[in-house]
Amino acid sequence: MAFDRLLTIMDELREQCPWDRKQTMESLRHLTIEETYELSDAILNNDLPEIRKELGDVLLHIVFYAKIGSEQSEDKSYHFDIKDVLHGICDKLVARHPHIYGDFVADTEEAVKQNWEKLKLKEGNKSVLSGVPASLPALVKAMRIQEKARGVGFDWDEKQQVWAKVEEELQEFKQNFDIETTDVINQKEAEGEFGDLLFSLVNYSRFVDINPETALERTNKKFISRFQYLEEAARANGKSLSDMTLEEMDVYWNEAKTMGV
Repeated sequence: MAFDRLLTIMDELREQCPWDRKQTMESLRHLTIEETYELSDAILNNDLPEIRKELGDVLLHIVFYAKIGSEQSEDKSYHFDIKDVLHGICDKLVARHPHIYGDFVADTEEAVKQNWEKLKLKEGNKSVLSGVPASLPALVKAMRIQEKARGVGFDWDEKQQVWAKVEEELQEFKQNFDIETTDVINQKEAEGEFGDLLFSLVNYSRFVDINPETALERTNKKFISRFQYLEEAARANGKSLSDMTLEEMDVYWNEAKTMGV
């Protein structure tokens, strides 16, 4: 089987390869994060061959961590191997889906999510929000916090209410940061109000089925494409961006938009 082949190769590399022998969970951590972002890029690009490749890289890391876990002495730390990992996730999936493997009734996605959060609290979580990793990027964290709160019923009823909150937060931010004057602003207060504005926009995005992280990343990619077109077009015409006015650069920028870049 393919999975057995991967486990065998991992055993061989861990025993024979100097680099693989040296790795620890800590040394692999940043590489795992990098591989996850590469998978994310492939998904956003809808590049199926690349998605297949990156899934393999992520799977390798999971197997690698399990291999290191199996090498730990039981008297020093918790000992586990890939079978423990697989049984653990299987047990959790069965326990978290009583509407499939039990007699609980959940006919909607929302009912499933709400019961999921209740089950996590029964399992020992002290807070609904304790499952949100502290190291998540702020935009993703805001979305997950709001989703978790919604899971126990703490949410707005209508999107109009949420948009009213967005407008309220925008006005509060503008009071701290008036673009019409040169007055010195209270940076800390302005930052706080800007954070509230972003949080409310993330909140609204949920009500219109937009993933804010995906939306912002697509805008990032669009800006990069257009800016690189601007650079290439200027270079082709013997110009340097540092010597051009904004109006001159806008000509190429608008060309890129017209061309659908």
